[in-house]
Amino acid sequence: MTVRLLVAARSDVGRLRSGNEDAFLVVDDLQLVAVADGMGGHQGGEVASATAIETLHTGMARGDAIGLAITTANDAVFTQAAADLALRGMGTTITAGILTDGSLRIGHVGDSRAYLLRAGELRQLTTDHSVVAELIAAGQLTEDEALVDPRRAMITRALGIDALVEVDVFDVLLEPGDRVLLCSDGLTTMVRDHAIAEIITSEHDRERAADELVNAANIAGGADNITVVVVDVVDAADAADAADAADPDATAEVPVVDDATAEADADTEPVPVVVDDPVVTDDEDPDLEALRAAVEDGEPPRRHWWQRRSRS
Repeated sequence: MTVRLLVAARSDVGRLRSGNEDAFLVVDDLQLVAVADGMGGHQGGEVASATAIETLHTGMARGDAIGLAITTANDAVFTQAAADLALRGMGTTITAGILTDGSLRIGHVGDSRAYLLRAGELRQLTTDHSVVAELIAAGQLTEDEALVDPRRAMITRALGIDALVEVDVFDVLLEPGDRVLLCSDGLTTMVRDHAIAEIITSEHDRERAADELVNAANIAGGADNITVVVVDVVDAADAADAADAADPDATAEVPVVDDATAEADADTEPVPVVVDDPVVTDDEDPDLEALRAAVEDGEPPRRHWWQRRSRS
């Protein structure tokens, strides 16, 4: 059976940031999706994520493997940062997926995430390249402690920081009915996995699911930019029949967030809160109150590269 990806994407500045350093990519004809979360100050973060997304798109369009396209994106961000003092130290995460022979081939660097929802069970597909993730894996930190740990913004791998980068690349075999979520950490630091699962399980419409994920992060405090890409896996024949029935002459557009779009989003009114049935409340998830308290007196901690003191 041949499958196809149907996608809804949203990017929101959140409630505490002055600009949006996230970017996303959806290319329907390539069946390619990606999320990037920039770092290095307002200007640097936006430039890094936009450069990575643009370079990824170019590479995949010419037929590069996803790992090569991401390492090329690393080269582009690193070179641009080295050439401009104002951009020194900028970098970005990237989590991308492309449909290949019925599987989603994922390329990943940083702490943005990819999840798979199958039969009501949500599973994180990617591994966070972060200090707190390493400490959790080593048994030195709990998941709850990681929410408010001062090292939560420190990532151990990112594009643009070094001339070489290690990219995680792996395949996930897809089935019709699966739902994949790509997101920046502006969602996952504000909304716990069980609440994410509840939203994308209960809301069958992917457009509304994307809106509700952003709403939930903003309800919880919106401490960072929030970007989500909700991907429904469907039988390709069913998708073609549905498209023909809706509008046989329609041409699909490729929504890509660029700098201009991100700036426009930052000037819009906040996403309306869903008051009917809030997914995240203090009663449901008390750990989020500690996170809000940690950022309410000023700017939340900005993501930055953590340099290990001893390197082989």
